[in-house]
Amino acid sequence: MVETNVHFPTDLNLLNDSIRKSLSRLEKLIFKRVVSSQGWRKIKSTKNNYKSLLRATSWAVFKGKREDYKKAMVKKYITQAQEIELKLKIVLANYQDEELQKYTAYITLFINQIERRLLNGEVIPAEEKVFSIFEDYTEWINKGKRTPELGNALLITTNQYHLIMDYKIMFKEKDASQIGPLVGRLKANYPSSIIDSLSTDKGFWSKDNFACCVKAEIKNTIMPKKGKCTKAEYEREHQEIFVRLRNKHSAVESNINMLEHRGLNRCMDKGKSHFERYVGLSVLAYNVHIVGKELVRRKLEKEKRASKSAQGSRYKQAA
Repeated sequence: MVETNVHFPTDLNLLNDSIRKSLSRLEKLIFKRVVSSQGWRKIKSTKNNYKSLLRATSWAVFKGKREDYKKAMVKKYITQAQEIELKLKIVLANYQDEELQKYTAYITLFINQIERRLLNGEVIPAEEKVFSIFEDYTEWINKGKRTPELGNALLITTNQYHLIMDYKIMFKEKDASQIGPLVGRLKANYPSSIIDSLSTDKGFWSKDNFACCVKAEIKNTIMPKKGKCTKAEYEREHQEIFVRLRNKHSAVESNINMLEHRGLNRCMDKGKSHFERYVGLSVLAYNVHIVGKELVRRKLEKEKRASKSAQGSRYKQAA
């Protein structure tokens, strides 16, 4: 899990962010004289006033105020946003700007979601939510942890020497859909290598994935099944080789911890392409660190052997 550099999102502050960025973009267009300033002479005041309204509305919503007062504040918050949205759409009708259009669309989205959630009591499905208007690829990931994380899942494949042989950032993808493409990449990138075993978590299990590994001639597929096992599956998962390789799988947790210490705990760069580059450089730093540790170990062993040999020679001379 690689965290993105975003604040904890609520639809209230995301709407404020959208309005703030829309008005900032509009200021630039007015300064360049491509858009008329008529009706927009108090942009700075509008941004400050709306931020103050955000604080008042958030206090009413999250601090246990009366239900009627809470709804009144939310309606006021939405009404002012709708007024700004309408004025922005008039500007867009006369002048097309991609950035301004993007943030105005976010205003429309969050107005709709706030109305549905806080006024109508509707639960918004996770797939409809946007968690950051700046890093819109950010996902809400909660894998049994108390605190959900905001970022993207990263699939890594390590070998017996703990080197990362393959990695993939999973943008809105599930674990179970990764085995086929992963085996294909490993076969293509390392054609002369023999994959003796492939060990995964339960989240990767499916009949198709297991069959894919068998078809790829992987000798030992260590893929625990979700749910109840059949007799044959139970026997397979309790074989000595399965248990031994399954126990070795926990080493990937230490690999993940090392990767986080190579800078991959939280990505501080902005933008999807920079996020992908950041992940790639962190994986490279991890592999360089592993290779460096092995070279240092070999050097120390060589020096130790040379020291023992020299010591033995002195004993012979003394005798």
